[in-house]
Formats: sequence, structure tokens, C-alpha cells
Amino acid sequence: MNGPDTFQADIRSACKGDRDAFARLYSIVYKDMYHIALYSLRNQQDACDAVSEAVLDAYSSICKLKDEKAFRSWIMQILSSKIRKKQREYYSSGEELTDESIPTVEFDCESAELKEALDKLDGSSRLILSMAVLEGYTSDEIAEVCGVKAGTIRSRLSRIKERLRLELGV
Repeated sequence: MNGPDTFQADIRSACKGDRDAFARLYSIVYKDMYHIALYSLRNQQDACDAVSEAVLDAYSSICKLKDEKAFRSWIMQILSSKIRKKQREYYSSGEELTDESIPTVEFDCESAELKEALDKLDGSSRLILSMAVLEGYTSDEIAEVCGVKAGTIRSRLSRIKERLRLELGV
């Protein structure tokens, strides 16, 4: 018994406190969650913290999930909230991101230009871009996570891509 029946059974079991069932659900989304958090926050420790906090909140409130089919978007909404909270902490603490807080990756000139262009995006734009381009979410799925209309996501994504094209001279 694999597929949707198992998935829905895992949600019902997790609601009753079955940790193994929740772990199976988490295994479906953990890579997406980490990639989105890392891309949005640009700090490995903060990304891990945001994912951990989101998973704890999801585990403790899984019974509030109204539509079992919406698990992925529901947990991504929780993650999005945690990412925004972390981003507000960056601004309220007055601390600047340092080179040490950004993951070390070797860049060539083109990658350095891309990184610089991406760094100019606001947190919300980075979240939308990462979900669409890196993780392959549809505009409807992103809209559900962000709490806006799918058309708004499509137009924002178009503007984000155009801004990056202009920045990169492509």
C-alpha cells in the first residue's frame, strides 16, 4: 500500500501522535524545505533553525491540517513564516550579514555577478524565485504558501526575472 492512501493514513496517524508517520511525511518535503530556507536566508545555521522550528510547529499542529492533500503547501506556509521571522531578526538586530555567515562556494565571474544580483532581491522575491526555479513549485502552490493570488505570483516572478536579466545584462 503506497501512494495517496499511505500518505493520508500517515497524516491521520501523525495526528494521533505517531512519530514514525510524521517522519515519513517530513521525508517527502525536507530537501525542498532546506533548499528554500537556505536560498532565502543565505545562512546554513539559520536555514536549519527555520526548518527545525517549522517542523516542530507542524508536528504539534498537524491535527489542524484541514485538507490532507495540502500537506506540502501547509508545511511550506509554516516554513515561510519562520523565514520571514528570521529575516525580521536580521533587520531588527542591526547586524549585517558577514562573509562568514554566507555559505562558502567557489564562484567564477558569472556566478559572482549572479550572486550579487540575487543578493539585491528582497526576501520575498528570493522565496518566490527559489520555490519556482529551484524547487519547481507552480504559481498556484507558491500563491497558497504566500497567501496571494497565483496571478500575483506570476507577475512578480516575471518582474523578478526581468530585474535579474537587466542586472546581468542578458
